[in-house]
Amino acid sequence: MTTPVLFFVDDLAEGVPQPATRFHEADPSVPQLHITDLGPTRGDGIFETAGVANGHVQAFDAHLRRFAKSAAILGLPAPKLDVWRDAILAAVAAHAPVTQAGAKFIMTRGLEDVEIPTGWVYIFEIEQAAVTDARTNGIKVLVLDRGYRSDIAQTAPWLLQGAKTLSYGLNQATQRWAKDHGADDVIFTTTDGFVLEGPHASLVIKKGNTIITPATDQGILEGTTQSSTFAFFESEGFSTEYRQVRTEELAEADGLWLASSTRLAAPIVEMDGAPVPHDADLTARLNAALLARTE
Repeated sequence: MTTPVLFFVDDLAEGVPQPATRFHEADPSVPQLHITDLGPTRGDGIFETAGVANGHVQAFDAHLRRFAKSAAILGLPAPKLDVWRDAILAAVAAHAPVTQAGAKFIMTRGLEDVEIPTGWVYIFEIEQAAVTDARTNGIKVLVLDRGYRSDIAQTAPWLLQGAKTLSYGLNQATQRWAKDHGADDVIFTTTDGFVLEGPHASLVIKKGNTIITPATDQGILEGTTQSSTFAFFESEGFSTEYRQVRTEELAEADGLWLASSTRLAAPIVEMDGAPVPHDADLTARLNAALLARTE
């Protein structure tokens, strides 16, 4: 694997004291963060992970927009997206050429009692064997209750649903649960019987000639890769829908995928121990289209 690249973003947000530099490269092999930074100590911050294919950052604008939206939900200063864009591009250019990489960019609330944000960009090579296996052979999932109703974003906005925050302890725990119970991933559902998303991915559903994803007003993230999957399916003559999906509809689907920036579209071949229909040729064409994106 190639050596990761780390850039700190100095002029990162509106209303922050003006630094001498916009961003700078740092050594990823040595400690960089202060022990009182609210990102690692409280999970108080936001992040995005964009896919990078042959040097091109994919769904770049969508990731930046979602980054800004997450900052607004958390009450963080507005990120200077032009600076972040340039820092990400500089970091990608500094990384050794690879087929596929990830560009993770993070902004925390900063040090305790100071709250001047800290931000950085981290470029890392994606290990191809694992993602290729998931795209080709598919994944097994469990359907798990997320523990709240579908109207949580409206009734309890302080829970920060719809923001991509650093507080991923629950997401990681659910994936460990899946592994411990013979599965690869999870589909979350609400207590009132609707489908949400995966811990790290959007859910895409095929029913006949219609492609569906759960509506984002249920406190789930807008999917950047999911948006690109819709564009592919529309080009193939499918209709697309954003709507609420009842949990029981999953068993009636003609195909299911979990879509994310690094794994791309992973077809679900088994759900709660039952087989799920899988069109291998369609999935291969979908992932080829996703990998071919240059923006």
